[in-house]
Amino acid sequence: MVRRITSRTSAILRLGLVAGLSGCSDLHVLDPKGAVGAAEKSLIATSTWAMLIVVVPVIFLTLLFAWRYRASNRNATYAPKWAHSTAIEIVIWTVPSLIILFLGILTWKTTHELDPYRPLESSVKPIDVEVVALDWKWLFVYPDLGIASVNQLAVPVGTPVNFRITSDAVMNSFFIPQLGTQVYAMAGMQTRLHLIADEPGDFAGISANYSGRGFSDMKFRTLATPRDAFDAWVAKVRASSDRLDMTAYSQLAQPSEKQPVRYYSTVDPRLFNNIIAKYNNGQVLDLTDAACRTKG
Repeated sequence: MVRRITSRTSAILRLGLVAGLSGCSDLHVLDPKGAVGAAEKSLIATSTWAMLIVVVPVIFLTLLFAWRYRASNRNATYAPKWAHSTAIEIVIWTVPSLIILFLGILTWKTTHELDPYRPLESSVKPIDVEVVALDWKWLFVYPDLGIASVNQLAVPVGTPVNFRITSDAVMNSFFIPQLGTQVYAMAGMQTRLHLIADEPGDFAGISANYSGRGFSDMKFRTLATPRDAFDAWVAKVRASSDRLDMTAYSQLAQPSEKQPVRYYSTVDPRLFNNIIAKYNNGQVLDLTDAACRTKG
């Protein structure tokens, strides 16, 4: 009996492992390269270990009881009128309650600490990046630098990045697994995200929300480099002959798949707000007003 149960359990675990590995790629969620990603990995590990305090004993006792009280075991205690055990009641109620309390406190604490709208504490001045989800590509605008890129994001190592995110198509989700939190991109709205890369690298970025035919190829690369390499990248972008005004943007916004990396040496400074305004009857969000009033 135990062999049969063990065999079935082993088969289920193998199937789960195969299913998990089938989705593996270069999206190393458990290999973070930034402070936010590392904190989220720690949260996942802590929550998993806490839940295993219940799961492992339950699985073990299930197998033990199945073996001990099998029909062929004549030596097992038979107590048909047994109905209560104070010790068992204390264990089965106290342990899960303590775990739920622990997870509740952990959730409250990390929800505030990992709030994507919360700026990261750093002595280094952050850079601003405006992100626009299109069909089926990503546009990155650096408003302070006056440049933009398609399907390639560059950030200096050790520098906080303040993202403003919107969509000029269907609802989407912006996600760099090795750096941290995913955040939705929605037309007519803006969301915020704060990330930092602590190590140099070339990290995968994806659309984490199904958005139609070209969804599977809606990917971008995140280049985290030392400051001098980042400055060289900025110079490379500024050397491009392409300019991103509203006319060029209208062409870029047309649905396309497997869009190659593209650079724009200049950008209309009103572009991001205009993209939001087109879904709000021409109104532009007043970004200085916490009440989110609008102005014409």
